[in-house]
Amino acid sequence: MTPTPTNPRRLKDIPFELPQVTDAEKRRARRLAKALTEHYPDAHCELDYSSPHELLVATILSAQATDAGVNKATPALFERFPKPTDYAKASPAEIEPYIKSIGLYRNKAKAVHAAMTTLVEAFGGEVPRTIEALTTLRGVARKTANVVLGNCFGINDGFVVDTHIQRLATRFGLVEEGSNTSQIERRLMVLFPRDKWCELSHQIIWHGRRACQARGGSCDTHPICKSFGVCCEKRTG
Repeated sequence: MTPTPTNPRRLKDIPFELPQVTDAEKRRARRLAKALTEHYPDAHCELDYSSPHELLVATILSAQATDAGVNKATPALFERFPKPTDYAKASPAEIEPYIKSIGLYRNKAKAVHAAMTTLVEAFGGEVPRTIEALTTLRGVARKTANVVLGNCFGINDGFVVDTHIQRLATRFGLVEEGSNTSQIERRLMVLFPRDKWCELSHQIIWHGRRACQARGGSCDTHPICKSFGVCCEKRTG
């Protein structure tokens, strides 16, 4: 099969080179996407938030932590600091008590405080709508930026790659084993339709949490894993 050209027309605004994939690989990826949609039609972001800046804060806090753990802490945090200016006027030490139940809370308090301060000083308190601007905030890399853009603004400028997606992209044979997050993101951007990136990220994450878990789960019996789990160590030995 002839590989799909690098940066096909629909991705012409992406500011970096994308890998080449074959038509067969794209067809397989779309069959996987259809199966995920059939199994997880209601998949959504499981972090609780009511505004873009709340999702930004929650996603910063979710690094090396569970969404459930973050959701337990954020109601009191969001009540105490309802606006970005409230974080900026406070100090990391004042934020810490509200997130002590989350791992690395001291560093995360510093990151949240710095991010919200920059949000106020550089962006007028409004969450920016580009990856370039978002990643100038402390604690915000491409994953967090993609979460915020996709869920709050419907902007698909990248594909979220968390631990679940990293694991399943390998198990599904979408990427080579040992691929880093950047390589995984770029492959997924080419393989899947751009307007589905955010939706698919949730569906893959849901599958990773509910079926194809790092340990345990139902990898050996789930129909998606049985059809697409070609590189799953749990099914191959």
